[in-house]
Amino acid sequence: MTKQSAAAGALTAAHNLSYTYKRSLGPVLSRFFTGLRDRRLYGVKRANGRVLFPAKEYDPDTSERLDELVEVAQTGVVKSWVWVAKPRRQQPLKHPFAYALVQLDGADTAFLHVVDAGSESKLATGMRVRVRWADETKGSIDDFVFVPA
Repeated sequence: MTKQSAAAGALTAAHNLSYTYKRSLGPVLSRFFTGLRDRRLYGVKRANGRVLFPAKEYDPDTSERLDELVEVAQTGVVKSWVWVAKPRRQQPLKHPFAYALVQLDGADTAFLHVVDAGSESKLATGMRVRVRWADETKGSIDDFVFVPA
């Protein structure tokens, strides 16, 4: 339904963006997400030997198909971070936390994830972190957060 805004004289319309399909997982992503359910982290080896985490089906630089999964460590290093002092309803934690680029031991790339450090003063670029798994894992990237090591 379209309505006209009295204040601005502009037309507005309600819009609901939704995706009515589900993406099927191929062999690489199926193993990656099954690994999360089983509390294991998998990256994928590129042709040059470097390991990408999280695992991807195709090399982001060359578009080459990737399929050699490699387990990486559940520890790593914070490369950069930002503190979230007042989490919003849709964010992963209800208390203050950080989003950080974390490079896991055994991976050659960093990825963005949650660090539950307790306070901003406990975070630093270069600090070591480790995985803290959810009590019940279901095969989702939300099955874990990082905490100071």
